[in-house]
Amino acid sequence: MQRRSITIIGGGFSGSMLALQLAQLAGQPFQCDVHLVEPRPAPGPGLAYTARRSEYLLNVPAKALSAFPERPDHFQNWLRVTGAEEGCQDGFCTRQSYGRYLQQLVSQVLEWPAMNGMTCQWHNSSALSVEPSPDGSGAGVRLRNGQLIHSDLVVLALGNFPPAPPTPLPHNYLSHPGYHGSPWASGALSAIKSTDDVLLLGSGLTAVDVLLGLRADGHQGRLTVVSQHGRWPTAAVPGAPSYPSFWATELAGLASVGAVLRVVRRHVAAAQVQGLPWQTVLDSLRPDLPRVWASWPLAEQSRFLRHLAGIWSVLRHRSPPGNAAIIGQLLASGRVQQLQGRACEIEPADDDLLVTVSRIGQPDRQLRAQHVITCTGPLLDYRRIQEPLVVQLRAAGQLVPDPLGLGMLTDADGALLDASGQASEILFTLGPSRRPAYFESTAVPELRAQAVTLALLLGQRLRQLERAEA
Repeated sequence: MQRRSITIIGGGFSGSMLALQLAQLAGQPFQCDVHLVEPRPAPGPGLAYTARRSEYLLNVPAKALSAFPERPDHFQNWLRVTGAEEGCQDGFCTRQSYGRYLQQLVSQVLEWPAMNGMTCQWHNSSALSVEPSPDGSGAGVRLRNGQLIHSDLVVLALGNFPPAPPTPLPHNYLSHPGYHGSPWASGALSAIKSTDDVLLLGSGLTAVDVLLGLRADGHQGRLTVVSQHGRWPTAAVPGAPSYPSFWATELAGLASVGAVLRVVRRHVAAAQVQGLPWQTVLDSLRPDLPRVWASWPLAEQSRFLRHLAGIWSVLRHRSPPGNAAIIGQLLASGRVQQLQGRACEIEPADDDLLVTVSRIGQPDRQLRAQHVITCTGPLLDYRRIQEPLVVQLRAAGQLVPDPLGLGMLTDADGALLDASGQASEILFTLGPSRRPAYFESTAVPELRAQAVTLALLLGQRLRQLERAEA
């Protein structure tokens, strides 16, 4: 019997979880070769978990981070066996530890065939194009190293892209050595001297990590944070009791942001009467967020993005308690200066950068720093992403960005919709690219669930192909 082939483009968390779940598929022998395409030094950790710094903590407790939903203690057991739990604080472990966990799991899949017969091969390259086969039997994935992989099915697990330039044109500062467009790039902070003035754009979780890193390095220069709303991620509340779900009784069928917001506020007030923190109410919404999002028409989704997405981000994506306390101390002591507004212009000035900050109703201010670090979060808008593979698929009409700039259009199974609205039989996606369907599509619990569901679907598709040729 002919062996089938699945190519997963992207070996970060989403792509690696999909490979792991394909290896777990039960049933009759699974005669399939999985090709994992990942240009970084090792598949598994991805961009989020490669930073080798002990002060970078996960913002989700270890108990919720098992790679396998059916084995919720798997990561915690790994921490105990390896001794890595010593680096955890209040149940929040280092990104580095989680990266090692993921890399170890993927290496096991790469080293020997799975029990179901699946094999997995890592290609240390990037994909340039996906070209449908002339006879309709799959597609060829062209790699940067010149290799062509014939694939029955192709999965785009592209993860997050670096932040877009924070200002309008001109962008003549992008090549300046003091500008850091991605804090996660290798050695991004290593060129910053202890006395240099540093300006951060954004005050989310990325900015928290950068400030903690600079603090650990003994940085003594001026630190300024510019963000439009001046909000910081709230602190997590480990061990808080759960709050009962109210989706079915009160949220189902609500088609406006305002209606949902009124119900949530009522439950926050009720929780406070019971002595429960507001965080428990938002956490109770987590399993139902995709349904809440999908119940809103496009205009309401757009309204949420304009008015509430920023607030939601700092309330929903929280800092470990220790990290939040340190940021509070840095702000209270004046060690970190905060300025509300947005950067409207950045100009090189010899070894420095001049940043013009604007705020409605106030005169512009100009700040000077040796280093400017963009901490505004990843670029999600596939209309603007210029990676060769994305450009090729977009030009061919095989990848259609969604109108809100959140990701790409798919059907309910994650199959890409083409320019005519037809679901692909070959191309699928998972991870942050599916934000148009789920909105929340970046955290481990959601991505893990997507990997389980998509692995089952791909297994069914391959067995249908086998039956058709039998």
